[in-house]
Amino acid sequence: MKLPHQFNKRILLAVSGMSPQILTETLYALSVVNQDCPYIPTDIHLITTQEGARRASLELLHFKTGKFYQFCADYGFNAIQFDEQNIHVITDKQGQVLDDIVTPEQNEAAADFITDMVSHLTRDDGAAIHVSIAGGRKTMGYYLGYALSLFGRQQDRLSHVLVTQRYEGLHDFFYPTPDSHVIYGADNKPLDTKEAEVMLAEIPFVRLRSGIPEYLLAGKAGFSESIQFARHLELEPQIEISCQKRTLYANGVKIPLTYINFVFYLWLIKQTINQGEPIKRLIEPNKNYAKSFIEIYRKYHLNPSDDDRTIKALEQGMEAQWISERINAVKKAFEKALGKNASRLYTVQSSGENNYKVYSLTIVSKQIQYL
Repeated sequence: MKLPHQFNKRILLAVSGMSPQILTETLYALSVVNQDCPYIPTDIHLITTQEGARRASLELLHFKTGKFYQFCADYGFNAIQFDEQNIHVITDKQGQVLDDIVTPEQNEAAADFITDMVSHLTRDDGAAIHVSIAGGRKTMGYYLGYALSLFGRQQDRLSHVLVTQRYEGLHDFFYPTPDSHVIYGADNKPLDTKEAEVMLAEIPFVRLRSGIPEYLLAGKAGFSESIQFARHLELEPQIEISCQKRTLYANGVKIPLTYINFVFYLWLIKQTINQGEPIKRLIEPNKNYAKSFIEIYRKYHLNPSDDDRTIKALEQGMEAQWISERINAVKKAFEKALGKNASRLYTVQSSGENNYKVYSLTIVSKQIQYL
């Protein structure tokens, strides 16, 4: 497994409000302080409000006095991509940019915007991402940390930057300079920027990515929907089945089953839960399995003909390969909707060894409701 600094594409993602200094402070801590394995970003992205963007543009990227350019010149970094295109202004559902984040609606918009940004950046498997939650309002840092917990990979990191107390929050302090430079503190006493210390506090976080469904990874849900999904998974497993509509829900989440796989799941419930008989490993085609499956298949099919492909495939009995394909297809459908971790509560589990292996569902009858 490659370490973050070993990736060809290295992204620094941060949030800021009225103090764009947080960006250069974090950049200094990552690239200069950490001499053993410096993380020198190839790309920087900043999430902020409209006023925050104006300040970042003037104070970091001004062509004469921009502190980002001064930092790069001071420490010899000339290949970091950061310009006004990389400053992302939070917008609401109507596409209007936000001047600040104070109302519940603005907080919801910021949460969705940040979640979408992290989702987008983490889709690049060839990139490592370092996320700083030091800037902006506290809620922005929370949303950014949560989004990384949801989408972060092994190569991604989360941190907060710490600055010597006398220098913290000073408008004129952006990073410790290699040469002496005088600024004035809150008490109007002179300070030398060369003497400041900046430290990086890496924050451990739980990576949930492997357990979330595809549509969340694809960025098709905002922060609120992600939270709602997580809450669904905290509940005791419950299945709701509508035979008339041929649909199945797991804790309120619709599972994308084709008709044959929907029937197969009904058959599994009948066989392993209602009758309490695990599916045995098939050495030869099993005609009893085929017969009981076809009964359910015909019951809910609109107009199955005698030459129906599924029925024809089971004429000589249910074979091992056929049942294995169905088990895998059902598993993939649940994983797509629920993620790998949560889907295990609903899919077929095996026990035993070799010819004595059996398959069954782990849910119980009280967890199943027919609509």
